[in-house]
Amino acid sequence: MTQPTTAPPAKSGFQMPSLSTLGPLIALLLACIFFATQSDRFLTGNTLSLVLKQISYVAVLAIGQTLIILTAGIDLSCGVIMALGSMVMTKLAVEQGVPAVLAILLGLALTTVIGGLNGVLITRLRLPPFIATLGMYGIVFATTQIYSNAQTINNLPPALNFLGNTFNVLGVPFTFGAVLMVLLFALAWFFLGSTATGRHVYALGNNPEAVRLSGIFTDRLLIGVYATAGLFYGIAALILVGRVGAGDPNAGQTENLESITAAVLGGTSLFGGRGNVLGTLLGAIIVGVFRVGLTLAGVNSVYQVLITGILIILAVATDQFSRRKS
Repeated sequence: MTQPTTAPPAKSGFQMPSLSTLGPLIALLLACIFFATQSDRFLTGNTLSLVLKQISYVAVLAIGQTLIILTAGIDLSCGVIMALGSMVMTKLAVEQGVPAVLAILLGLALTTVIGGLNGVLITRLRLPPFIATLGMYGIVFATTQIYSNAQTINNLPPALNFLGNTFNVLGVPFTFGAVLMVLLFALAWFFLGSTATGRHVYALGNNPEAVRLSGIFTDRLLIGVYATAGLFYGIAALILVGRVGAGDPNAGQTENLESITAAVLGGTSLFGGRGNVLGTLLGAIIVGVFRVGLTLAGVNSVYQVLITGILIILAVATDQFSRRKS
């Protein structure tokens, strides 16, 4: 006679948040407290507006980067894909006479296709993501320079400048690009946490073989992740164009590292399968707070790079410690 199974003990209703969850928030609070003591201009609405304006396009890049890192991948080409997308949008609209909305759609389509091509190289040719996207970095950067003749595109139509326009909330100016950034983070958060495909992305980073054996087409899923990331790069390009008011062929050369920094500082594990896109937003804000705070404190900009490097090492070390502990 079989013995009745005993139900496992119920877990406590309260569980301490993990280090990867608490870490970004604690770091942000400490940074704000420190810079508030260094400058009486830091804790103002205008400073918040400036931080959001500066991080808006990098943060949207970081959404796509987070999706990829969750699958245990990496994308070194995201910044230059953004730059190419911005050049296509602006050059088509200004020099070719294409309607601005159509030029934007064509730019978004191009960045999505290039992102998907990264996924194809990784899944079909079995190239490591680092190598595939590093090669794509060189290809896209050169293509951008050739296509633009290394010339900046100015005199943009209003539709391309729209996301750089501002509106006031209690006397504080905010850009429409910053609003779009927040909405995209909310959409990505919902997608990852409340849809089956979002859960598959996490599972793919944790155990790709188990995902494959469960009947999910892992190659198709991975290509979809890279293509979706490419779409986010295109939206980041549009935000960038609105911010600077021009198409710059030299943009995006370091933003790949900045997007990785935001994701890692936000608690996304470089080993895949663990992370939260809202943490990525916190990570991007942390970088922006340090930049603005150090500038207000009169500190040389080179220290921004130094402190960012230290924060990355601490974030990865915390992730390693958390993994070993679990």
